This record gives sequence, C-alpha cells and structure tokens, in this order.
Amino acid sequence: QVQLVESGGGLVQPGGSLRLSCAASGIIFSVDDMGWYRQAPGKERELVASITSGGLTKYADSVKGRFTISRDNAKNTVYLRMNSLKPADTAVYYCNAVLNRYSYWGQGTQVTVSS
Repeated sequence: QVQLVESGGGLVQPGGSLRLSCAASGIIFSVDDMGWYRQAPGKERELVASITSGGLTKYADSVKGRFTISRDNAKNTVYLRMNSLKPADTAVYYCNAVLNRYSYWGQGTQVTVSS
C-alpha cells in the first residue's frame, strides 16, 4: 500500500537544528507536490513549506530564512532542514505528498524545542 514514512524528529535545544525526512513507499507511479505541515497542541495545522515537482518552493513567514525544503525525485523523498529552532517551532510535523494523483499524509513526527 502507498504510504509516507517520516523520520528525524526529536528533542533539541533552542538554536539547534534538525533534519526531517519523508519517503514515499509502495507502488508509486508519480509524485507531484510535496510539503511539510505542523500542528501544535490546541492549534490548527499550518503549512510550513512546500515544493513542486519542478523545485519551486514556498515557506511560511515564521520559518523563512531558517528552514529549507528539498526533494530527491529519484528516491521519492522530501526533506526539511530546520535551523535556529525556537520553542515556537515545537509541534507535530506532518509530511504531505501527491502520489499517483492522490494526496497522502505521513503519520507525524514530534519536534520539541526546549531547554
């Protein structure tokens, strides 16, 4: 079955860095837009960054200059490098991808920024 497998979350101190990965598995015929969302307790899920199949990127204002989204089309994988992390970045991060013309979600990975 088609699914997205996330990895790379964890606990980090303010100012630290993490790199999230999300790989599509299963029978994959096509991969279109990919992106990262996050949801903190009691708040709505928000778009963090997205990237098209051609490499065009968008970022939330709160993460511009600190986060970088990238993809490896040969591996059907999207990455999110997070630098200069702040406590406000604490959330469950979800990857999303359009696979075989349908939208899929990863199960989420916890990112906690705390001293």
